[in-house]
Amino acid sequence: MKNCIDVIAQEESYNNLSTFNDIESMNKTVRKYRDIISSSVSRSDVRGRLIALLDHLKRYSCKQLGVSYMSKNKIADKLELSYKTVQRLVKKLEELGMIRQVFMKRKKDMLQTSNAIIIQPIEEEVSNKTPAKVSEKCPAIKTTSVSLKQKIKNNNKRNRTAKLTSANFIAHWVPKAFSDFTSNFYSKAETIQEFWKVVKQCNRVINYENEQRAFTTEQEIHIGIQAFKEFVMKIKSGTKMIKGEFAYFNGIVNKLMDKLYFDDVFMAI
Repeated sequence: MKNCIDVIAQEESYNNLSTFNDIESMNKTVRKYRDIISSSVSRSDVRGRLIALLDHLKRYSCKQLGVSYMSKNKIADKLELSYKTVQRLVKKLEELGMIRQVFMKRKKDMLQTSNAIIIQPIEEEVSNKTPAKVSEKCPAIKTTSVSLKQKIKNNNKRNRTAKLTSANFIAHWVPKAFSDFTSNFYSKAETIQEFWKVVKQCNRVINYENEQRAFTTEQEIHIGIQAFKEFVMKIKSGTKMIKGEFAYFNGIVNKLMDKLYFDDVFMAI
């Protein structure tokens, strides 16, 4: 169900959304955010794009201080990036707490128009701290089932996993490609279903208006299989999984999704 959009795109609304009293305070905040991005984002290409986007938003937020209402398509043209890349970068800045978006509607026909992107003021007492990672991103799955606590500690377990038979009666919502691959290692349908739940839960919603998620179903399957391959290799190498297999698999999926989210070639698939 979509939320009602009450804010009309007009000068009064943008003035009300303004977050700074003067340009210098906005510039000071953006400089601090640039330093945080430089120290907290590991990938140089993503780091450069985030800083470029932040500078662009600042440049077009001088009329109503801190508020930019340029569409993402225009931003993409200005920065010479794809629309999807800009969308992902905006989402990343939101997760870092540096901006927020406000849904707007046109006064003439009351239909949705470009979101207002607002640069958030930084609190002095936390200005030198790196924003915490979003904890809702992908919570670990908790379970008390004995069948989900099995631990494979070393290479001596290879024979055991090789003897597991294909799983039967797997739920219809588990993709066949994923179930066919994982059934080579686990025989219980419940276990395979739990692994797929991890993949689904890690694929977070990026647009709550239409429930759009970061990855398509095809991309989910690819990520799930790749993550499971890495998971199996960790098991065979004797890696200790202190918090359990599903929590460990959760970490692998999360890391892979974070990497591929900014991979333009993969996202174009």
